[in-house]
Amino acid sequence: MKKLVLIVTSVLSLHAIDTLKQKNLNLTEAIEILKANNLEIKVADYDIKSAEKTRSQASGAAWGSLDFIQNISRSDDAGNVFGFKLTSREANFGDFGAEEFMNNFGACQGGDMAACGAMYTQAPEDLNNPADRNFFQSKLQYTLPIYVGGKISAYTEAAKSMERMKSLDKEKVLSLKIYETRKAFYDMKLLEEALKNLRTIDKNIASLENMAASMIEEGYAKRTDLLEVQAKRSNIKRSIRQMQANEELLYHFLSFLLNRDVESIEIPKSDVDLLDIDTQTIVAQNIDVQRAVTGLKIRRKMKDIEQADYLPIIGMQANVQTAADGFDDYAIDKGSYTIGAQLKWNIFNGGADYAKIEKARLEVLKTETQVQLAKKGIALQVDKIYTEIESLDYEITAIKHELNLANTIYKSYEERYREQLSSMSDVIIKQSLQLEKVLALLQVKNKRNERVFALEKLANGAK
Repeated sequence: MKKLVLIVTSVLSLHAIDTLKQKNLNLTEAIEILKANNLEIKVADYDIKSAEKTRSQASGAAWGSLDFIQNISRSDDAGNVFGFKLTSREANFGDFGAEEFMNNFGACQGGDMAACGAMYTQAPEDLNNPADRNFFQSKLQYTLPIYVGGKISAYTEAAKSMERMKSLDKEKVLSLKIYETRKAFYDMKLLEEALKNLRTIDKNIASLENMAASMIEEGYAKRTDLLEVQAKRSNIKRSIRQMQANEELLYHFLSFLLNRDVESIEIPKSDVDLLDIDTQTIVAQNIDVQRAVTGLKIRRKMKDIEQADYLPIIGMQANVQTAADGFDDYAIDKGSYTIGAQLKWNIFNGGADYAKIEKARLEVLKTETQVQLAKKGIALQVDKIYTEIESLDYEITAIKHELNLANTIYKSYEERYREQLSSMSDVIIKQSLQLEKVLALLQVKNKRNERVFALEKLANGAK
């Protein structure tokens, strides 16, 4: 039975592991898995939750605080002992040395003049040198800020803006990770296209190799012709292997992004489309611009907080307590209460408050300038990217024409070689031109995709 349980457990474990391996994953599925599993996005979520607690902490100050205070002491200090007795409502005239006073009073009535003087000059032993005493005090204390110049509301609003800032930070991380995921999928498409062209070239080189070998046997070609074509085919094989290695790296990168193994993906069928959105809309929804605007709100609230130092502070406090020599002696008639309010208004502190307000005002002006700079900077980037994409589209079209021409010329020279009208070196040169155009097309398409995705990222992930 134990072996059966072990086998079943192992099979279930293997099945669970296999479910984490994604096969034929399409882009939409990948983005959904990314949102749920990516570790950097999870970290950003924790930052948002932390900011929520900070906001709750700031707003909670408006409700004041209720504290339970338990004091346990023992002392023979005269002030403490007498204070303990007063707090627990147990003080009596004997604590003031009444017994010694009455003894001296009686002696004074009997004609003892020294006793008469001692009535007013003798230090009472019971008051100045009391026996040590326990003090057990239980207090319930409530403190409430009634008016603090608007500081609490300003702190709360600033905390809300900081929470918004953390949400924007998460959006930025998410936008970046979606950008990286989409780029990886379309990079895979480009690699597949390039591999298809390289395999076609390799197939043509293989045919040329067979042709050269046959022509050598028939005495129409030299041994060096075969060596040239074999060396060129080896170069093509090396390029194919490099691109296959790049594919493997992309799968590793996708596995890292999605936090699970990705074995194969569904290659996008079409090229990445260009955003149909104007520059001003992109600027308005750009995350960095939104962060700058949110930062400006925080700065303005900080200025309000500094200005509150010119205003008075009003607070209220109330408490109820009971105290005794021990817990067993607690009683209702030994309890007491205190309630009161306090107004505090700083009149002068050497101009420090004015300096803080001026500093806060300058920070607001600085942040306003940074918001303008962010908007203009994003607009410049957008215009630059649109111009670059337009140029790259033209370049792609031109390279496609050049590649078609290179393919046609290669086929022509291959026939010319068959007819001994061209040398193998001429054919290899034309084939090299084919390879050059294939790699150039891959490079330019990759640049275009990167620029389109960069535009999407600026537009807060719009696509």
